[in-house]
Amino acid sequence: MSDLSNLKLFATAPHPCSYLEGEEATTVFIDPAAEVDQDLYSQLSRLGFRRSGSHLYRPHCAACQACVSSRIPVRLFKANRSQKRCIKKNSDLQLHLVDSIQTDEHYSLYESYINNRHADGDMYPPTREQYEAFLSAEWGTTRYIEYRLQDRLLGVAVCDELTDGLSAVYTFFDSQEAKRSLGTFAILVQIRKAQDMGLEYVYLGYWIRNCQKMAYKTQYRPLQLLINKHWVRLN
Repeated sequence: MSDLSNLKLFATAPHPCSYLEGEEATTVFIDPAAEVDQDLYSQLSRLGFRRSGSHLYRPHCAACQACVSSRIPVRLFKANRSQKRCIKKNSDLQLHLVDSIQTDEHYSLYESYINNRHADGDMYPPTREQYEAFLSAEWGTTRYIEYRLQDRLLGVAVCDELTDGLSAVYTFFDSQEAKRSLGTFAILVQIRKAQDMGLEYVYLGYWIRNCQKMAYKTQYRPLQLLINKHWVRLN
């Protein structure tokens, strides 16, 4: 097991929060020069860290504790009626595990997704350089799951394989296929993949009670939240 005690942390200056209007955020990052492997990454994930490109980070805000790490214990997960309908709607899709998404086809889908769904976010306007850095494959852990309708690419889920689960890094999809609920489908596929691999969890990232963009995470039950350094089940 990797030794966490020797890791250096660096903090950003306070900056406007991307999720809660009027709040200031501070983020701590693991030293970019640190040697990271699957074991260290897994330990940090259990402590609430997330990955963005090659950076591992965690919120560290002085006056706010709204960002709460969340994960699904996949052995206990039971799909609700809406999620079962989502699986049925997408039963005609083919799933492919691919080694890379550095193609014009993949980037075009990502660009369209950001332009149509997140034009008010930090990743707008999208660029190829940003895409390649953000969704890069790191430390031999990254997996890309394609969703295709015959030859047409409808979506991609980027996830990292940890020692105890899958970390859902990002999903992008065809925004014209709203009836398919492809964002929901991506999480359901990762839950099934984690089950098939004998893993315990799917890590969903941060849940924020007063942020509508994060509300979807509570639809996956049971859900565990990292509170006071302990994973507890959301009631």
